Amino acid sequence: MAKDFYRVVPVTKAVDCAVEVPGSKSVTNRALLIASMARGESVLTNVLFSSDTRNFLDCLKALGYDIKIFESEKKVALRGGPPIKKADIDVGSAGTSARFLTAMLAARDGEFLIGSSGQMKKRPMKPLADALIKLGCAVEYIECEGSLPFRISGGRLSGGDIELDSELSSQFTSALLMTGVLHENDLTIRPAGKETAKSYIDITMKMMEQFGVSARRTGSGAYAVGAGQVYAAREYAIEPDVSSACYFYSAAALTGGSVLVRGVHFSSMQGDIKFWDILKQMGCTARETGEGVMITGPENGAYSGADIDMNDCSDQFITLAALAPFAASPTVIRNIRHVKYQESDRIGAVISELAKMGIRCAETGDGIVIYPGTPRPSEVETYDDHRMAMAFALIGLRADGIVIKNPSCASKTFENYFEVFERLYT
Repeated sequence: MAKDFYRVVPVTKAVDCAVEVPGSKSVTNRALLIASMARGESVLTNVLFSSDTRNFLDCLKALGYDIKIFESEKKVALRGGPPIKKADIDVGSAGTSARFLTAMLAARDGEFLIGSSGQMKKRPMKPLADALIKLGCAVEYIECEGSLPFRISGGRLSGGDIELDSELSSQFTSALLMTGVLHENDLTIRPAGKETAKSYIDITMKMMEQFGVSARRTGSGAYAVGAGQVYAAREYAIEPDVSSACYFYSAAALTGGSVLVRGVHFSSMQGDIKFWDILKQMGCTARETGEGVMITGPENGAYSGADIDMNDCSDQFITLAALAPFAASPTVIRNIRHVKYQESDRIGAVISELAKMGIRCAETGDGIVIYPGTPRPSEVETYDDHRMAMAFALIGLRADGIVIKNPSCASKTFENYFEVFERLYT
């Protein structure tokens, strides 16, 4: 694979393979944050090592945490406690690192400068920063108000009842929930506006419980966590990444073949398991085996389009968009406006790249409609967005001449994605 492009080779028969995917980024970064606040040493296994998680680990090192990294064993040992009282950190392009560490440092005594990549500077931070200011910390913006970089003067936050605009990212809610145990009083978070990706908040609350802390949804739709609870250090196995698995499952749909992803099971707590229901709606079958879940596509890769609300599995929006040109009817994807504010404007990116292939599509009020067609050869601009690179490679399995530019951006979550992708050819 050349460093600056990857030429996809169309398959000539139904795929039939088993693959392995790395640990979940969402689970890895939550585990790292929780372990940093836990009492004692936690040992995390099946840890994802990618550019995002390495940034998180580098930040924790800069904050003075005692960390032992065993990358060949996919293991990290981390001793919890407060960070040093003055440090500069750089979260790179990692949204989870930016939101989670900001909330944690705001509740710790000290002064912390949080920097980031240019890409992360464009992503929303203001709703979280505004909430933290109301709770008692000071935020000094270095360049643009509401954006990284900024300096936080942390301390004991008040807790209490806070309204949070979480429409642009569920990570704001997750960040406050996980760090709410550090506040003076119990914390209640009342979402303002439309909530997005609530399945990720479910992961957050489940993991808090696994480390010994209780959080709950209230009858009014708010989230609550009691102050003074203490995370218990433990050995914790990171689930394989369902988001990454879905690219390979989609290859089964495209070709009418079968793909098994080892270690991924129906019992996963990750929200992207809902994508399996979308694949079933399009004619796929899903079967649990001793090794993992196997997806088998419809015969000859013949499937209909779908009309889907993807709010709770929006990371798979681009994946479904890659399947849509080969469907027998239009695909309508709804309730994903928030993806315009992620690593790229993902709706705009999908429309632009499909249009270059001659595929008709249109943005709706909160989503996109994609019409069937035959993709023509195209060099796919990936916008430094890992999901654009990984998902749009799928189109090349059925259309000749698809070239992925800057494939190395997949390293944000899956460093050897294109090596594993080539398993689909054999």
